[in-house]
Amino acid sequence: MLSQVRDLDLQLLRLFVRVVECGGFSAAQGELGIGQSTISTQMAKLETRLGFRLCERGKAGFRLTPKGEQVLLATHKLFGAIDTFKGEAQGMADKLLGTLNIGLSEALDNQVLERLAAAIGRFRQRNQAVQIELLSAMPAELERRLLQDQLHLAIGYFSATQAALDHQLLFEETQTLYCGAGHPLFDQPTVSREQLLEQDGVHHPYRFIQPDQLWQASASSARSEQVEGSLAFILSGAHIGYLPRHIAAPWEARGLLHALAPAQLSFRVQFHLACHRGRQPSEAQLAFVEDLLDAFAR
Repeated sequence: MLSQVRDLDLQLLRLFVRVVECGGFSAAQGELGIGQSTISTQMAKLETRLGFRLCERGKAGFRLTPKGEQVLLATHKLFGAIDTFKGEAQGMADKLLGTLNIGLSEALDNQVLERLAAAIGRFRQRNQAVQIELLSAMPAELERRLLQDQLHLAIGYFSATQAALDHQLLFEETQTLYCGAGHPLFDQPTVSREQLLEQDGVHHPYRFIQPDQLWQASASSARSEQVEGSLAFILSGAHIGYLPRHIAAPWEARGLLHALAPAQLSFRVQFHLACHRGRQPSEAQLAFVEDLLDAFAR
């Protein structure tokens, strides 16, 4: 009784199919390149493995038994399935598969989004069938999701204190100190350090304060993790705070925001591509990172 199919069984089944297609042992000799006695021996081995006769051979000629006919049908299905598997496996060998979960920091510049879009477009030109999900969140949330394997990649400004994460620099963003229309400093062409220290600043819990930064809020009754919240506080005219240049620009053009000593008080924030260094990246992830780095290099 055949309890498992081995390579030898597949060879015997292929011989069986050729014998049936040729119409008997004698006719199959030339096709198989072996003698009739060898064919008979191999067929006997297959019948022993199966536990029943497949065909009648003798003076009356060659014919399949009812079980032999069923085995022939099953063998055609088996080899058809093997051929299908081989074709699909070959296709998978050259194809990127799986999913990519990518986290993005909030309120990215349009130019950054254009580069990200270019990377996605280039990746989609590859031989791939990859499900991509983009998630926007705060940097602390992105780091948490990376550490918990909920994200494969994340783009943001990170603390760089997480030893489990690898970081690759993508771009920099300028942060400038602003006040809104109606604020006491709005119409002043210059401001002193003492004046700035007296102001109620917007506290951003994840913004990195540089040791040599000229302005640090000494008093704050406003707190926001999101850029939109900081913008609302500053537009109120009651607070000053830092905003990305690209976020402030349209409001500044409308005369609703004023940059405070931008040459002295602005600073640069580095945005990185982060991933978990302890996780083996998939082929799809490696390919996307390649396309992403190329897009930002340009």
